[in-house]
Amino acid sequence: MNNYFNSTKILFLSLMMTSTIFSVSSLSMINIWMGMEVNLISFIPLMINKNNNFSSESMMSYFLIQSLSSANFLFSSLLIISLTKWFNLTSLKSMTILFMMNISLLMKLGAAPLHFWFPKTMKGLNWMNCLILSTWQKILPMIALSYCFISKLMIFMAITSTITGSIMGLTQTSLQMILTYSSISHIGWMLMSLMLNLNTWLTYLLIYSMLNFILMVLFKIMNMYTLNQIYSNKNSNFIKYFIMFNLLSLSGLPPFLGFLPKWLVINLMMNDNLILITLIMVMMSLINMYFYIRITYTYFMLNFLEIKFYSTQFNQMNLILISTFISMMGLMLIPLMTN
Repeated sequence: MNNYFNSTKILFLSLMMTSTIFSVSSLSMINIWMGMEVNLISFIPLMINKNNNFSSESMMSYFLIQSLSSANFLFSSLLIISLTKWFNLTSLKSMTILFMMNISLLMKLGAAPLHFWFPKTMKGLNWMNCLILSTWQKILPMIALSYCFISKLMIFMAITSTITGSIMGLTQTSLQMILTYSSISHIGWMLMSLMLNLNTWLTYLLIYSMLNFILMVLFKIMNMYTLNQIYSNKNSNFIKYFIMFNLLSLSGLPPFLGFLPKWLVINLMMNDNLILITLIMVMMSLINMYFYIRITYTYFMLNFLEIKFYSTQFNQMNLILISTFISMMGLMLIPLMTN
C-alpha cells in the first residue's frame, strides 16, 4: 500500500476521477463518451502489477470490453442525433437505438448476463484496483444509464444479476471472486434503485463503497486472497470480529448499516407494486448472506494448533475501528441524523 501511491499513479488516479466528474456534470452524450474514454485510458496504467502474471490479461480483457462498449455507445448516440430530431419512444427505430445504448452501458457495468469479463478482470488485480473497479468505475455507466434506460430491460438485468451473483458466489474459494460475485449481485440492487430514485442509488453506492473499502483494505493489509489464508492467520480476535461484522453488513443483515440501502430499495419496489421482483431479490440476498456467514462461522470454529503462516502488525487500526463502528451502528444513528 505504501508504494501504490507514487506520483505517476496519483496523476492517473486524479485524471480518472476528473474525467468521471466531467462526464457526470455534462448533458451531451458525446461529452459523456469522451469522459468514458479518458477514464478508461487513465485506469489501465493503474492495473499494472509486476508481481501478478494475470495483470496483463486483466488489462487486455478490460480494455477490449470497455472499448467495444464505448464504440457501441458512440454509434448509438450518433444515430440518435442523425436519425431522430426528437426522442419518440413509440417508434421502433428509436427503441432499437435506445436498446443498443442500454446494452453497451450494462456491459461496461458488468451486469449479468453480460458479466463474463468482470471476474476475469478482477482475478488479475490487487486489492486497491479491485476496490476502484467495483466502486468508482460503476458511477459513470450508471449515470449515463439513468438518462436513457428501458424499464423492462433494467428489471430483467437486475433480476439476472442478483441471481447470478448469489448462485455463482456459493462455489468460490477466492476472496476476490467472492467479492466479485457479491458486486454483481449488488449491481442488480443498484439498477433497481437507479430506475426508481436517483437519491436512493447514491445512498446505496456510498454505503456499498464504504463497506467494500473496509474489507478490501483489511485483506490488503493482511495480504489475504483465499479462504484458507483467513482460516489459518494468526491475528487478534478483534480482526476476526471486524471481518465478520463487515461481511454481515455487506450482506444486508438488519442491525448493520448495509441493511439501510436494501431497505430503501425494497420500500420503493413495494410502492411500485413490484412484489414478485422484490421476493426474488430478497431470496437471492439470503443466499449471499449464507456464504458470508459460512466464511465467518468456519473462521471462528476452526482452531489450528500448529504455527500460523504469519502475524500482521496493524498501523491503520484506528481507521478500521472507526469504519467498523460506523458499519455496525450506522443504522441506529440514521434517525438521530435526520432529526
